[in-house]
Parts: sequence; C-alpha cells; structure tokens
Amino acid sequence: MARTPLSSATASAIGPYSHAIDDGTHVFCSGQTPIDPETGDLKVGGVGDQTNQCFDNLFAVLADGGLTSDDVVKVNVYLTDMNDFVEMNEAYVTRFSAPPPARTTVAVAGLPMNAQVEIELVAKKP
Repeated sequence: MARTPLSSATASAIGPYSHAIDDGTHVFCSGQTPIDPETGDLKVGGVGDQTNQCFDNLFAVLADGGLTSDDVVKVNVYLTDMNDFVEMNEAYVTRFSAPPPARTTVAVAGLPMNAQVEIELVAKKP
C-alpha cells in the first residue's frame, strides 16, 4: 500500500505524525487544531472562529494533494463542550457545498493547547 504524506506550510503538527496520508484512493487528514499559522498560537475568538481555522488548515493540506472541500466524504469533529455545537455548526455549514459530507461530532475531555475544537477528515480522490 502506498503511503504518501501531504503537508502544508500553514498547518502545524504538534506531534510525530503526518498532516495527511494519501493511500492512492483517499486522503486521510490528521486532526487539526485551530493553530493560526501566522502566530503559531490558537486562533483568537470563539469556537466558530476556531472551527474556520481548523478548516483553513485542513483545506491547505488537501490542496497539497490537488483536492478541495468538494472531495471530502467524512468529517470528525471533537468539541470540548457540546454547548458549542450550534456555533460550530454555523461555521461548518459555510465550508461545504451540498450535499455535505458524512459527519460525527463528539465531546472530549480536552484537546491539545486547550483548543475548543479539533477536526479531522477523509477525502476521496477523483
């Protein structure tokens, strides 16, 4: 099986992992926290701002493989507080054309750097 790493200068890895792996048919993106590439710190603002930063980072990694948000088939969202679900959804809905990809959203006890949200996704290659 091929295992080609994808990356982006605007995405940060805070551990020993690839930003994404292209297996020849799909691209599996590691979870991205809302790290602002200009500062190296978490995106300032609420969970909506952080959700958008996660997608900016993820879509930059997809672009390294020649893919866009239209190629995304599955998204996993991790929230530290389910009370942020509505605000996350308000940002999320702006990031995909219809029909949106399949999605799972779960609450977690904590995320790296005390982020409010982390997002991972899978995209299918054309």
